[in-house]
Amino acid sequence: MAELSPVLKQATPVVATRGEGVYLYDADDRRYLDFTAGIGVTSTGHCHPRVVAAAQEQVGKLIHGQYTTIMHEPLLKLVDRLGEVLPEGLDRMFFANSGSEAVEAALRLARQATGRPNIVVFHGGFHGRTVAAASLTTSGTKFRSGFSPLMAGVQVSPFPDPGHFGWSLEETTEFALKQLDYTLQTLTSPQDTAAFLIEPVLGEGGYVPASTEFFAGLRERADKHGILLVVDEVQTGWGRTGKFWGGDHFDARADILITAKGLASGFPLSGIAASNALMEKAWPGSQGGTYGANAVACAAALATLDVIQEEGLVENSAARGKQLKAALEEVAARHPQITDVRGLGLMIANEFRDENGAPDGATSAAVQQEAAKRGLILLNNGAWGQCVRFIPALVVGEQDVAEAAGIWGEAVEAVVGGR
Repeated sequence: MAELSPVLKQATPVVATRGEGVYLYDADDRRYLDFTAGIGVTSTGHCHPRVVAAAQEQVGKLIHGQYTTIMHEPLLKLVDRLGEVLPEGLDRMFFANSGSEAVEAALRLARQATGRPNIVVFHGGFHGRTVAAASLTTSGTKFRSGFSPLMAGVQVSPFPDPGHFGWSLEETTEFALKQLDYTLQTLTSPQDTAAFLIEPVLGEGGYVPASTEFFAGLRERADKHGILLVVDEVQTGWGRTGKFWGGDHFDARADILITAKGLASGFPLSGIAASNALMEKAWPGSQGGTYGANAVACAAALATLDVIQEEGLVENSAARGKQLKAALEEVAARHPQITDVRGLGLMIANEFRDENGAPDGATSAAVQQEAAKRGLILLNNGAWGQCVRFIPALVVGEQDVAEAAGIWGEAVEAVVGGR
């Protein structure tokens, strides 16, 4: 009898038999509010009827057509439709399956296009688990330890995280840009630096948004030195932050944009977007893969885009995110252990710290588990696991948010109420 690997740690004991919208159901038909969305993947909710119909129809026509061998209709339609939502100037796509693969494709393109070896990443960023992607990840040692040596050519510079440094956003941004200049002066010269790689909002790093000033500083330095700005929108894209792209909050102006997760409502699909001039600098044969741009996944992505646009899900993300953040702030006001409620749109974290101000992963984990017992599925993040994140599907309703906030308040009270 085979079993799953023992090192796969489950966030909850729930065994789901079906899903609908923001709900999951177990074998006893107990309903759970799913505020994880498969870590931001089921953007249109579980089994949205239009996504299901599109996938079912495509399965009966063509399941897979390897897209460096043949083209297929869902792929060509998807590329055309993406022109409606991609930032201006990013008009060429390469598709893969996972976020890690897309990150590595962006890395390969950046190095080939510039002829430079080094990448600057920002502390707290998560970019994947494969060797190169893990080498670019600094949100926690669990993603990169135990299989060294990692890829060379990576330098780490500070992300403007006010909570970590204990300063204002303005002070933290100024410090982070000064340290970036120091990195370029002492660790990787601009002439050796292919790209800056950054998340608009730290994902595994604790849902910390960047700032407009920081992105302006990155763009200025990138333009000055011929460095590419690569924006990792794997978790922040497709309406998650209340705008279609997380970088839209900060005028990010990426040279390469990375997307995955919510792109196809649960079907594996990822990609990178760049200008034609930049994509042409990739070496022939350097882009490919067996399952990238799978026909069923592309059909699901087309339906996902239809649902997002026609049901106003970006706007709903902004409205419901505002409602959720306000409700979570009310809970935090009653419990000093929650020292911050932050994020954008439907990407919100609650940070726990102990009486000495140290990150409190134990309490964060206990509250997350208590919420699951009460029917609300959540996840932890942050370097010490000190945050509990809310990341529901974009179809979440006003009553769903109110119910989740109520359960959250009860869970927090049950764990820390007497302290």
